[in-house]
Amino acid sequence: MSETKTKEKKGFILRALDTVERVGNGLPNPATIFIILTAVVIVISAICAACGVEVSYDFLDSSTGEITQKTVAAVSLLAPDSIRYMVTKVVSNFTGFFALGTVFTIMIGVGVADGTGFLSALLRKVAASTPKGMVTAVVVFLGIMSNIASSTGYVVLVPLGAILFMAFGRHPIAGLAAAFAGVSGGWSANLLIATNDPMFAGMSTQAAQTLDPNYTVLPVANWFFMIASTFLITAIGTLVTDKLVEPRLTPYVPDASEQVHDIAENEKRGMRFAGITAVVYVLFIASLVVPTNGLLRNPETHSFLSSPFMSGIIFFMMLLFLLPGLAYGIGAGSIKNDKDMIALMNKTISGLSSFMVLIFFAAQFTACFNYSNLGTIISVSGADFLKSVGFTGLPLIICFIVLTAFINIFIAVDSAKWAIMAPIFVPMFMRLGLSPELTQCAYRIGDSATNIIAPLMPFFVLTVAFFQKYDKKAGIGSVISTMLPYSICFLLGWLVMFSVWYLLGLPLGPGSPMFY
Repeated sequence: MSETKTKEKKGFILRALDTVERVGNGLPNPATIFIILTAVVIVISAICAACGVEVSYDFLDSSTGEITQKTVAAVSLLAPDSIRYMVTKVVSNFTGFFALGTVFTIMIGVGVADGTGFLSALLRKVAASTPKGMVTAVVVFLGIMSNIASSTGYVVLVPLGAILFMAFGRHPIAGLAAAFAGVSGGWSANLLIATNDPMFAGMSTQAAQTLDPNYTVLPVANWFFMIASTFLITAIGTLVTDKLVEPRLTPYVPDASEQVHDIAENEKRGMRFAGITAVVYVLFIASLVVPTNGLLRNPETHSFLSSPFMSGIIFFMMLLFLLPGLAYGIGAGSIKNDKDMIALMNKTISGLSSFMVLIFFAAQFTACFNYSNLGTIISVSGADFLKSVGFTGLPLIICFIVLTAFINIFIAVDSAKWAIMAPIFVPMFMRLGLSPELTQCAYRIGDSATNIIAPLMPFFVLTVAFFQKYDKKAGIGSVISTMLPYSICFLLGWLVMFSVWYLLGLPLGPGSPMFY
């Protein structure tokens, strides 16, 4: 009887997962979604303008410090002036999109570090040197850290996690699960600024400036929270792997050839070059930042937060990857001249072609949405409604996190979701006294927690293939059932930590307050 119920339950779960996959696969490409949304905004703006839709709200004039009453009416995008605006601003909308330049800048450094083999060798070296008792924690931690280089963790670390576990006589699928949980579930945790930070900050800045034209969200906006999240996700991922996931797996007999190998001699030489370069670079930058009269401090106030260093953090992070990556390439022999270096940069930028297409249409949607004043109308009306029903503060943010986690199952591209959600929720929550940095942080929690159970996540299919190497019968359903405990525990753990962070009013990052 219990066996029959188990089969029925499993069948229901798999049917539900099939439905999620079918619905998700039926959605258009993210770029197409922005084209459709832009057309929808054009139609809705015309209807709202014809109906005389408008809102009034208190506006803080940053130049005078005075609060004045401001009325904003819907603008029809089918009006002659609007049409002229749309056709003349297409290029500037794209080139002026804040996330474009910042992502390209940091990816130049990350691309060289990845292309020379430095990041891959670093991951393999740490994995090969891992003590048996720390193997799970190290695999999850490396997975989290690997998202600095975007997809490197999926391609390198996930299969490496399986091999590393087998080397210690443990189940390879447990190693796959631990690595995948760190790479994908820990997408919004890291000890360093990753490639997504400037992208999110750029979109949040543009959304915040619809309410406060002088507001800027820094790429380090969530850094403190991300650092704490790194240790939280590592601890949760370790416990889930050791206590829930691996005990449920059937015994596995590894092949004698399946073992983890240390890095080669040329790679060791490259690592020495990279290590020396990284230390010298960090010490040099510290000499310009740590002294109160340092060159990269604010020349007038000597402040660290409002300094050239913080304003140029993306450039300095790029060099942190670029210089050790070049040193590694020279030491390991993967870079022989300047042409090899430029070729790696070119390859990295060419790999961003899909991102450029997405950003082009996202920029047009954002510009049209802002010009129509629909974002202001929705945010003001939404904020007024939430105030009237008393639904504000921490309960509101928790619901927003859960909503984002649910949407992520169907739309797995994080930049696409935030480009849609930021223009609405950032100004809306600002009117409720919540900072853009907090809204962005809440979004990133929800976006990360369900990555590992989202069939439409770009690298999910690759992970299924890795699972099938050790279990021929593994499919999407079996992978999701394995990863579901991670997703639930990550979300619950993050909600608890975020709630404590919120109640204590801690800064989310350097110069990034919790409240607006």
